Amino acid sequence: MASEGSSEGNCRAFAARDPSGFLSPYTFNRRTVRDDDVLLDIAYCGICYADVSWTRNHMGDSKYPVVPGHEITGVVREVGSKVSKFKPGDHVGVGTYVDSCRECQYCVERLEVHCANGKVRTFNDIDSDGTVTKGGYSSFIVVHERYCHSIPDGYPLELAAPLLCAGITCYTPMMRHNMNQPGKSLGVIGLGGLGHLAVKFGKAFGLKVTIFSTSESKREEALSHLGADDFVVASDEQKMNALSKSLDFILNTASGNIPFDSYLKTLKTGGVLVTVGVPREMNISPMNLIIEARTISGSVTGGTKQIHEMLEFCAAHKIYPEVEIVPIQYCNEAIDRVMKKDVKYRFVIDVANSLK
Repeated sequence: MASEGSSEGNCRAFAARDPSGFLSPYTFNRRTVRDDDVLLDIAYCGICYADVSWTRNHMGDSKYPVVPGHEITGVVREVGSKVSKFKPGDHVGVGTYVDSCRECQYCVERLEVHCANGKVRTFNDIDSDGTVTKGGYSSFIVVHERYCHSIPDGYPLELAAPLLCAGITCYTPMMRHNMNQPGKSLGVIGLGGLGHLAVKFGKAFGLKVTIFSTSESKREEALSHLGADDFVVASDEQKMNALSKSLDFILNTASGNIPFDSYLKTLKTGGVLVTVGVPREMNISPMNLIIEARTISGSVTGGTKQIHEMLEFCAAHKIYPEVEIVPIQYCNEAIDRVMKKDVKYRFVIDVANSLK
């Protein structure tokens, strides 16, 4: 068998070789299909900020060469002898992790993302065979069937891809905090790849949705196109004060310098703020939590049961991410634009038609 990274490998890809993060053609070997594996030919792969973080070694643990990508959709080519859920030709997806212990409390509850013994990330992690996992900027992938997700009939593969990270990251905390009840009020901080999906989920749940942004230029898009009920520039103290104690729940999808106390004051007594964005620090006055019994917490993607539910919900309610489809040869420019927040709202790589 050809060695990993040789020109004779069985899988074509784009990889970063060093902390510059520059991606270029790369070939390596995927494992052979085991009894419980699914092999899917990758059709599309969304671009996530995680791709930036690990190709550029922002986390300090990049295992070069890094093949990024964990918003993967494609078509099943082959299944192992014990696989019962999938067959060749099925439309499927792979999200942010590809393995877990399957025995701990969290795995038993299908919350594998919180596996007590450590989930295996889709790329830049150590797989069960000892190799480094490589993601969706590649021609195909081999995954245990438990971590492969059916894409509902008729749902476009290119639009399903961002749901497997951005979508489930918004859906999970909303469901955990019972924000699927019509009439409740939702605040969304940030209107990017995650924020716009939070708005779409909120409207599908029948919520009153307020978008918080730093940019007045996004107002018309937020109200007219995405259907939000209100749009507030966070620096407008008068408007922020007018929202005092009006929201049931806030989802923060932004990073950077977030004035959390200003947002906490807009929550009702008992309200909840969840951050899925990653600010550098969180400065909070405890009294803004204590007096009104408010809660602040964090959240990350979701378990396999939640992913299945979310995909079915999106299909039933025609929730589609807003995407810009690009060839894989454009991935470096796309990642640069992600860092500059110059995308509306999610890049998706057309892998099948551009990785030849």
